Amino acid sequence: MRKFLSVCLLLAGVSAIALWVLSRPVPLANDAMAGLTGNPDNGEMVFWAGGCASCHADPDAKGEDKLVLSGGYRIDSPFGTFIAPNISPGPAGLAGWSALDLANALKAGVSPENTHLYPSLPYTTYIRMSLQDVADLKSFLDTLPVSDQPSLPHELSFPFNFRRGLGLWKLVNLTPDWVLTDPPSPEVERGRYLVEALGHCGECHTPRDLTGGLDRNQWMQGASNPSGKGKIPAIDPQSLKWSAGDIAYYLETGFTPDYDSAGGQMTKVVESIAHLSSEDRSAIAAYLKALPETN
Repeated sequence: MRKFLSVCLLLAGVSAIALWVLSRPVPLANDAMAGLTGNPDNGEMVFWAGGCASCHADPDAKGEDKLVLSGGYRIDSPFGTFIAPNISPGPAGLAGWSALDLANALKAGVSPENTHLYPSLPYTTYIRMSLQDVADLKSFLDTLPVSDQPSLPHELSFPFNFRRGLGLWKLVNLTPDWVLTDPPSPEVERGRYLVEALGHCGECHTPRDLTGGLDRNQWMQGASNPSGKGKIPAIDPQSLKWSAGDIAYYLETGFTPDYDSAGGQMTKVVESIAHLSSEDRSAIAAYLKALPETN
């Protein structure tokens, strides 16, 4: 019996060490951003395509105030409430962050302190961003107004307030693989980048599995609202019968072909995407129409 207990303790110890290693934060290489110079003009496009203002501006901000990224937007979920932080370029936000720090946050979900970030920051989408776009975004963020509003802590209960477990979650859910693997045209390829790397449309419009990750087998097929209120609609070709022109017009104006208008958080999405070029909105529409229909 003593020998058996010793073996059990040894196995438990080895398993604990293995889990600790597997769950460690894995940032990018230290030289990942070497030689890249940010272009704030392109960074502004990345900012709007990535929907940064939708979460990080004050929820009641209007007009130019949407560029004051003071945080405070509350994201309700089955795991608790996530609160978007201040990401303005001041001491309460991203002051002192390098382009590499931002790349680690967006593409690896790792903070400058080498801790896991929660996927309320949709790094499962941003992982597909080009490093040049990250550098450009950082250069644009540095031009924005400073806010001294302190970031508020997330409101999570055990065990979801234990960040180390996110390392194991990332092993299952953090992948750079594209969903649409073979875009049929350059326009659709551009749309894929805007949707699957920047726009994180799938984060809302795709169901989640038991781990809380996206069920990529049901891509864009609609999902329960994380707040528990209603359902987010499906926008795959089988469900959304709008023409590509209808989709592009909706993304610019918020008006549907049925003379309805965008509501809820989608109004903020439209406000952001309206800043993109008409070519980019058309590319998003072409991507959505190019997704394979399901049985």
